[in-house]
Amino acid sequence: MHECKTVTLRTRPLKNRMLSFYLDYYPGYRDKETMKVIRHESLGIYVYANPRNKREQNFNEVMTEKAEAIRCRRFESVVNERYDFFDRYKLKADFLEYYRKQLRKHDQKWEFVYLHFRNFVHGKCTFEEIDIDLCNKFREYLLTAKKLRRNGPI
Repeated sequence: MHECKTVTLRTRPLKNRMLSFYLDYYPGYRDKETMKVIRHESLGIYVYANPRNKREQNFNEVMTEKAEAIRCRRFESVVNERYDFFDRYKLKADFLEYYRKQLRKHDQKWEFVYLHFRNFVHGKCTFEEIDIDLCNKFREYLLTAKKLRRNGPI
């Protein structure tokens, strides 16, 4: 989310006496995958425009808190991207999925490393789990592992 400086929670009126929450990014950011500039994001959270009773007021309060929590998470992502801090949500992402996407850009050696690493971590690994200790253990694994096509050390 480069270039974005503020994330504001706003509402837009709907026809059925409801309000829809959306986030307003200023000056906007460019989505890295689609390369489109994004200024608004609908949250899919709706509240009563004029609550008629206590139940509707309580509903509005709860939904407003949820929308504000989402705004805070988005703003945290903006700050993390701008200042290169670690984003906790990205650390939970699947490293194997990321590596598999990178395979298309590289040669067959990367594919064999992927297969060995997937075997080493038993098919599950997040970015958070990758550290020096894991890398050293994987190195030891490679030194003693059998080839994937033939039975013998690598």
